[in-house]
Amino acid sequence: MKAKKKSASSSMDDVEALAKLLKKHELSEIELERSGVRIRLRRDLGGAGHMVEGMQAMTLPASAAPPAPTATEVTDGNISYITSPFVGTFYRASGPDTAPFVDVGTRVKKGQILCIVEAMKLMNEIESEVDGVIVQILAQNGHAVEYGEPLYKVKQE
Repeated sequence: MKAKKKSASSSMDDVEALAKLLKKHELSEIELERSGVRIRLRRDLGGAGHMVEGMQAMTLPASAAPPAPTATEVTDGNISYITSPFVGTFYRASGPDTAPFVDVGTRVKKGQILCIVEAMKLMNEIESEVDGVIVQILAQNGHAVEYGEPLYKVKQE
């Protein structure tokens, strides 16, 4: 008899269970490895112990190296790509009836909110890690994005 392969919904159940443990015990990080799949959840805690950003989840093959910690990938002298730190849905604005956080030509500062990526029903604000000007918006509003997928092309100043 063949062993059943773990389904995607079963993996999401694991992620949701880990998220509940993370919150219940006020942990900053939790990791589970099972059947060759590693799931790590991490959240950033502010100085007072409250959650500043949403949780991030990543599922990696157990043998894969952990991803780089930064969401910005510099490729050409003064051009940077702001990438998605996790899988989710990309939103350019905080709501359907509000203006986008940034447009092409917008001058941005390090720490300025560029967009929201919704992951596991949590709205995560993605901030610029560089000062510069938005040259190109690479993701489509309301569409899914992958971990490491470029969202914005920024010319650094």
